[in-house]
Amino acid sequence: MERSVKRLMEDREKRREENIKKYIEQLTDESTPYRLRAVEALGRCADPRAVEPLIATLHDTEIEVRWVTTQALGRLHDSRAVDPLLPLLTDPDHWVRRGAAWALGEIGDRRAVEPLLSLLTDRKKDVRITAADALGKLHDTRATGPLSGALQVEEEPEVRTAIRRALREITGEIEF
Repeated sequence: MERSVKRLMEDREKRREENIKKYIEQLTDESTPYRLRAVEALGRCADPRAVEPLIATLHDTEIEVRWVTTQALGRLHDSRAVDPLLPLLTDPDHWVRRGAAWALGEIGDRRAVEPLLSLLTDRKKDVRITAADALGKLHDTRATGPLSGALQVEEEPEVRTAIRRALREITGEIEF
């Protein structure tokens, strides 16, 4: 019985390896749905080999593929994605900016603090919310002053709540 369990585990690992290779190949398929499925699968695989191919996908022509790629990279929590994600914080599409901000918060690399601060004045409130949440996850005191300043001028209640939450996460104080 022990040998059959070992064989099953080996077969499972072999199928996993084959699937990862197929998903990486599908990242360049001409079909958008195939690329999306591949990005989603690689984001769930928790395999560091997926990071570099996903980074290349950040330049896909389809906005949806780029947005889903940011999410996949955030789920992988690999700091190699930080530098490629940073330029996306100024992308013309708000979904891409939002996805990049979320991913940077999930990765947790403090190099993202300064670039994320600029999103506190983004024209889209969902981007401002995501930026505040990401800054809170980074727990970097450099964000405290800019977050407090943003709280003073922000009119949207949802954004104000996200800023207060971020300030509480960073400072540990419940007064915000």
